[in-house]
Amino acid sequence: MKKWIKAARLRTLPLSVSGIIAGTACAYQSYHEQQNFWSIFILCLLTTLFLQVLSNYANDYGDAVKGTDNENRVGPKRAVQSGEITAGQMKKAIIVMATLSLISALAVIFTVFGKEQFAMAVFYFILGVACVAAAIKYTVGGSAYGYRGFGDIFVFLFFGVVSTVGSYFLYAQQLDFRVFLPAVTIGCLSTAVLNMNNMRDIHNDTVMNKNTLVVKMGFNKARIYHFSLIMVAVIALNTYALWMNFKGYQYIYLIGFVPLIKNMKVVNTVIDPRNLDPELKRVSLSTFFITLLFAIAILLN
Repeated sequence: MKKWIKAARLRTLPLSVSGIIAGTACAYQSYHEQQNFWSIFILCLLTTLFLQVLSNYANDYGDAVKGTDNENRVGPKRAVQSGEITAGQMKKAIIVMATLSLISALAVIFTVFGKEQFAMAVFYFILGVACVAAAIKYTVGGSAYGYRGFGDIFVFLFFGVVSTVGSYFLYAQQLDFRVFLPAVTIGCLSTAVLNMNNMRDIHNDTVMNKNTLVVKMGFNKARIYHFSLIMVAVIALNTYALWMNFKGYQYIYLIGFVPLIKNMKVVNTVIDPRNLDPELKRVSLSTFFITLLFAIAILLN
């Protein structure tokens, strides 16, 4: 059991639920009294957690099979790379997690739409299948998009837009375009975590022909890209706060951005990319902390 928990990479789970929390917070004031509100929230969290573990297992399997994980890799050892779990066992685990993700997604769909809104149910089922496919295809297969520099786009879309706006729509069943602002914040910060990971691994990824966006643009431009992601995240969330007429005390979420100032200083001065490994945790937990404070700010209104 320990080896499977380790392979699930629990430190990535808080980041994965940030979009769900943000979308739920945006829907809370208008829709929290509706039937099944908290059931939807719990099922969304469960689905997202299944998808994140699926992604982590698939990433472990895909990089090991391609030989990207080797003795030069920085960070925690992967399960397949170290031999704790065989490639065959991990492949079966991927199938199990993909199945659980779809079952959980179907539970959300049935809870929200039932049989009456068939078209929306089909749309969300297709979206669920797309989420499962995206989780697997990041590193698995000959056309793995993580090896072609498209990982940032997919992380922004699925961790930010799909997670935040998609969960909001489940409660409201209508779009409020203001919700795209916190979605952009979560998307940018989640992409910043991936960028930190790819900056850390730039040397090994270059050798192994894993053409991440960092490998394509180079380390110095990746620094600028990282700073830009954080600044856009700050601007988007503050724009939402102004648009929603937040009171002074509701800006408590800004506290969550303080650790990111330290992160930017480290990124700006680091010489050896391997020293960025601790920064992944800093950015990931900061994103989760910002989201929690943002949700509290809305509840305080």
